[in-house]
Amino acid sequence: MKSDTRFTYFKGSFDNMALPELFAFPFYYTPHPIALVAATELQERIKNEIDWNHDFGLEAFDSDRALGKMFGVLVVKNALGELGYLSAYSGVIDGDGLDAVFAPSIYNCFFEEQLYVNEVHNLDQLSKEINELEADPALLKAKEILHSKTQEYNAIIIEEKKIIKTYSNKRKAKRKKLKLTLEEDAYQLLHEDHVQSSINDNFFCNAYAEYLNKKLSKFKSHFDEYNDKILALKNERSNKSRALQVLIFGEYNFLNSKGESKNVIDLFKGRIPDVPPAGAGDCAAPKLFQYAYQNDYKPIALAEFWWGKAPNSKVRKHKYFYPACRGKCEPILNFMLQGIDVSPNPLLTNPAVGKSLETIFEDEHLAIINKPAEFLSVPGKYITDSVQERMLKKYPEATGPLIVHRLDMSTSGLMVIAKSKFVHKTLQEAFTNRWIKKRYVALLDGVLDKDEGHIDLPLRLDIENRPYQMVCYEHGKHCRTRWEVIQRNERTTQVYFYPLTGRTHQLRVHAAHRHGLGMPIVGDDLYGLKKDRLHLHAESLTFEHPITKKLLEVEKAADF
Repeated sequence: MKSDTRFTYFKGSFDNMALPELFAFPFYYTPHPIALVAATELQERIKNEIDWNHDFGLEAFDSDRALGKMFGVLVVKNALGELGYLSAYSGVIDGDGLDAVFAPSIYNCFFEEQLYVNEVHNLDQLSKEINELEADPALLKAKEILHSKTQEYNAIIIEEKKIIKTYSNKRKAKRKKLKLTLEEDAYQLLHEDHVQSSINDNFFCNAYAEYLNKKLSKFKSHFDEYNDKILALKNERSNKSRALQVLIFGEYNFLNSKGESKNVIDLFKGRIPDVPPAGAGDCAAPKLFQYAYQNDYKPIALAEFWWGKAPNSKVRKHKYFYPACRGKCEPILNFMLQGIDVSPNPLLTNPAVGKSLETIFEDEHLAIINKPAEFLSVPGKYITDSVQERMLKKYPEATGPLIVHRLDMSTSGLMVIAKSKFVHKTLQEAFTNRWIKKRYVALLDGVLDKDEGHIDLPLRLDIENRPYQMVCYEHGKHCRTRWEVIQRNERTTQVYFYPLTGRTHQLRVHAAHRHGLGMPIVGDDLYGLKKDRLHLHAESLTFEHPITKKLLEVEKAADF
């Protein structure tokens, strides 16, 4: 049998280790012990045996150019039934001798297609030309003048409208004063005269605005002489870029265990959007499966881990394991895994079975319940059992939506239930205006050296990997959290969280992100390490009762 340097034999024997009966669902799983052994062996090779040109940021952690990478291992059996594993990394990395260790790209456009190199050069030239035009002093001067004149003319019209409004108010005051003393016919003539004056004023203002717009068009035309060239070049660059992307995607053909092949463009048809995202097929998992099928290896178990410095936008921890991303990999892996017995999607199993909702406070207007961990607040896409569904059954006579606010499925703690539309509206307003005080308790995976502080990291949905949230200063929503240490243990820290905004996964990301506390909450299956449960609990609510106006202070201690 021909030797394959990319097939790595384990250093030890696993005769007594039971192999998985089903291949793990790749988008939510805990790596099998044999995959963890393979990952540990690969990490040792990454650290000690490979000559990298890439800066992972492990030594100079604050280096601007440093960035970690996702690596993966796929435990396989070869044609002789021997156990080993394949290794891969996501994207592109520079280094010597990597081809002998890691599974190759599905399609390497740099080495296999000179046309790609030429087109990239053309795109670079267009970008250079655009940058030069955007920096042209004549364009900048024309832009400055247009902006200045636009502000000047807008200010003139605003002032004219203020004057017209003043005249209108004076006429209105005069009519009000004379209404009781003038005869009806005289008052009607006065009113008609005032109406005509208003029409005349508005006509003058509109005509003046049209006159100023004509003056402004001269400056706009001068600016457009430069800007239209830039827009034309940007349009050309965009069209060439799309054409190049289609050309590249045409070469991304994926295999499955049945020997079938399908192009990436076909795999993404029917999705929204139906165009493959940039980098689709370049992640570690598709590379591993592709190489396994090409070389008659049988996939057994998968594990993917992050190595090095985290990106600024996403939560990534050195050596932590992460599932395959959905945005780029889901359609690809769903096809590549056809023919393999894969475990069911655990997210389709109702986690609330056998769990109950404890009522902490109740009167005729509202209730406060304690939601267990792994229990939906409202019905999901596939699972309807939730706090809302249970409350609808418990309070069939209640009006309004009942649920005033939500907790993440994995978070336990206090939730307010409104029994009427009025109470619901009043409490929602209180939450929106932050009149309701909330306190969470959490256990962090690490030891904090500070006692208290604030975290300000804007968040938005990672649209390529739902339901993960990511830090985004351009499109993210403002998020602010106050925190304070309760106690420190040998390897963990218990803290209070006071969310000053209420965004999805706010506390989880603020805890785990390297620009937050840099320590995930214990048991966080998205941003940290999965355990028995997420150690995050909504412990306390304080607010004014919307009917009785008495201050309600409700607490429920965490059970972790």
